[in-house]
Amino acid sequence: MKNVYFNHDGNVDDLVSLLLILQISDINLIGVGVTDADGFIEPAVEASRKIIDRFNTYHHSLEVAASDARPHHQFPNAWRLSSFSFNSFPMLNELGKIETPQADKPGYLDMLDKIKAQSDKTTVVMTGPLTDLAKALETDPKIADKIEKLYWMGGCLDGHGNVMYPGFDGTAEWNAFWDPEAVETVWSSSIPVQMVGLESTEEIPLTVKLRDHWASLRQYPMMDLIGQGYALVLNYEADSAYYLWDVLTTLSTFYPELVETKEELSSVYVDGARAGRTYKDPNGRKIDLVTKADKDKFFVIMDKLGKEAKLQN
Repeated sequence: MKNVYFNHDGNVDDLVSLLLILQISDINLIGVGVTDADGFIEPAVEASRKIIDRFNTYHHSLEVAASDARPHHQFPNAWRLSSFSFNSFPMLNELGKIETPQADKPGYLDMLDKIKAQSDKTTVVMTGPLTDLAKALETDPKIADKIEKLYWMGGCLDGHGNVMYPGFDGTAEWNAFWDPEAVETVWSSSIPVQMVGLESTEEIPLTVKLRDHWASLRQYPMMDLIGQGYALVLNYEADSAYYLWDVLTTLSTFYPELVETKEELSSVYVDGARAGRTYKDPNGRKIDLVTKADKDKFFVIMDKLGKEAKLQN
């Protein structure tokens, strides 16, 4: 059974990823960590704990660790506010209490301890910045030998970033831009990496049609919660500036048939106007870049997991 540690940064796509991971029965989810990045950490940690309370059927003794990592460049506050809204949904607050504990140690030490405690290697899934993993590596470099593979949503190799920030050139992706040095630390390790970059998710935009699809499934509690969550970030004018980046990363970890990958050599810039940009580099480290997603299979699996989820009381 695959050991899994999940680290996210608290926005809608991250919390939906946690919901889906909890429905996968044939893995050993050993821990969950939250970084103070695309969501505010306090509501993101609370929402994660409530999600585990309400939708965890298969995974025992879970707790949620709060990262003490600080950004080099923080996400826009307007994006981060959805963590408060998600944490306030009635379904997550119906019971009036939170049972799932918060871990005593900060995220990077929680990750380190839980991975070291396993007899077999652990798969690490990260849908936010890489800082906690980088700090774990800096604390104990041997942890790299205990990690089967890292699946990361971050970066892009085609130069079209999503960071529009004064003094920078727009080529970086936000999870990498949040802490470019962390990307460099992980890239310098021996951990195998599969990367879902901005260019990897173009088949899976968030659209009004998708909103209506989830609305048709709202009799299923988890699908209702997913639909409410994405309603917070649906952009009508663009009909999608938002893609299901994190969910693709998460599901492709466990269902590799959902994606096609290509081996690339890459590096990261850590300073200057292009700080946080990941780029193709013939002298860089090897990664598996997701190049294509099977949209139809993706939604078949997502819907199946959502419809089978049991609401816990």
